[in-house]
Amino acid sequence: MTESRDHAEWGPAAGPGVTLERLLSVVGPGALELDTAPGGLAVAVGGATVLDVLAPEIRPGELVLAVGVAAGSAQAVDVVRRAGAAGACGVVFGPERPEGALGVLRSAAHEAGTAVLFRTWYRWEELVAALRAGLAAAGVPPLPAARGLALGDLDGLADAVAALVGGSVTIEDTESRVLAYSSTEENVDEMRRLTILGRRVPAWRVAAMHDAGFFRALWATDDVLHRRAQGDNPERLVCAVRAGGEVLGSVWVAAVAGRPLSPNAAQALRAASRAAAPHLLHHRTRGADSRLVEDAARALLEERGSAEVLAERAALPAREPCAVLAVGVDSGGRGPAGEPSRMYALLALHCAALGHRIVVVPAGGRALVLVGALDRDADRARERMTALGTSLTARLSAATGAPVRAGLGEVVPALAQAARSRRSAEQALKALARTGDGRAVAWVEDVADTIGVLRVLEALRDLELPPGTSVARLAAFDAEHAGSRLVESLRAYLDHFGDVPAAARSLSLHPNTMRYRLGRITAVSGLDLGSPDARLLAQLHLRLGLEDGERRGTPGP
Repeated sequence: MTESRDHAEWGPAAGPGVTLERLLSVVGPGALELDTAPGGLAVAVGGATVLDVLAPEIRPGELVLAVGVAAGSAQAVDVVRRAGAAGACGVVFGPERPEGALGVLRSAAHEAGTAVLFRTWYRWEELVAALRAGLAAAGVPPLPAARGLALGDLDGLADAVAALVGGSVTIEDTESRVLAYSSTEENVDEMRRLTILGRRVPAWRVAAMHDAGFFRALWATDDVLHRRAQGDNPERLVCAVRAGGEVLGSVWVAAVAGRPLSPNAAQALRAASRAAAPHLLHHRTRGADSRLVEDAARALLEERGSAEVLAERAALPAREPCAVLAVGVDSGGRGPAGEPSRMYALLALHCAALGHRIVVVPAGGRALVLVGALDRDADRARERMTALGTSLTARLSAATGAPVRAGLGEVVPALAQAARSRRSAEQALKALARTGDGRAVAWVEDVADTIGVLRVLEALRDLELPPGTSVARLAAFDAEHAGSRLVESLRAYLDHFGDVPAAARSLSLHPNTMRYRLGRITAVSGLDLGSPDARLLAQLHLRLGLEDGERRGTPGP
């Protein structure tokens, strides 16, 4: 097969810091896979070129894209040898890797001292664009405030830029989808709130900007565009993010709470747009696989996972305080509230709008919300968790039409201890469901007595009670007489500490009807309501029966 390719070169002359390792880390495994690197990964990359068999010159430091050259062919071995002789850093072949010929190709690579790489699922033209952007991005010095950020930590970058410019920040792709936002805790304008809630700029606003020619102007310049404050809309700055001529997205800055942006905001944003390029490129080529993030969080919360893996996948700080919320919808709810996926989506949206960095993990109709990057001050972290739980339960209850409760887990100092927070959150949620006092949010200490009772009941779960207890006789009577509600009446009486009017109100009965039922309870079961032991045993038996009924999905005795 005869090939004719236009010789194409791109990217600035790479500085000494642009190594093969750096380029691969920016471009990611979604584009290239390294097979062998006899010269190591520290070799400098000076550019990239598509091999032209009609003009086969190869220059030192180049990464050669051997388009149309089969890796198992003699021509491939020749290209590798010529690349080595010219001092090229490596040769990229297509995705086909014939096992029988790879040994010969690797031997040639080791003799020549040049790396061999393979294109993955990218098309050649996509790989060209990715490498063009990667070469440019790999040579961009990081924003001073963002040094040390993990590659792909767009939320961390947004926070760093916000600190420099004194405003709120969103990072968006070329389709105006929100990739990250700063965790600004101050009141923000309505447009930013809508943008974060929807994870993209509202469609009507995008259409208006297109009609005004805004995007044409933005993508055509490297400068910062400025819009003055207009009514309730605060001052805004925006700059495109590009690498090697490829537009990757944009960084937006908005003033908050009527405070002007810092005097050097435009200069800081210009630098930030350059620093954002490798992060956006990393996001584009690797992406954030939500299922992998969820799996990593679930494993950590179940004490079988790694905090480091979750930190890398979810861009959460591994060594900063975190906590878990256990969120549940009342089982009596109807309609949309009965759709767990709706609750998970609403949780993610509202947490995002409030500026929290979270991972939502479905857990059997409930949701566990892992909240990272909390304040190192324990009191402030607890205050923020309480505010988050209160806001979430109120908003989700209104949105779903059913009561939503949240158990607040202990604030722990690092991700590695998140399972401890999960356990306390689930205990608090279970206790909230049992108290029946209308509270929507609680810490463990708020419902400690209820948790204590639940633990006692759990310890008594396998205890064999003697036959013919008073509660057992009442349950048998109710089962034999349709409409009898003696067990329910006894439970209400005991739960209200013998207050007949209060017990009657809880069952929507007249107090005299309640007194009649108490007489029937005594007559049918022989229960001595004046005996503390009899009352305690009846209360425990009723609680145990209620627990069993809940587990089976049926009423208790």
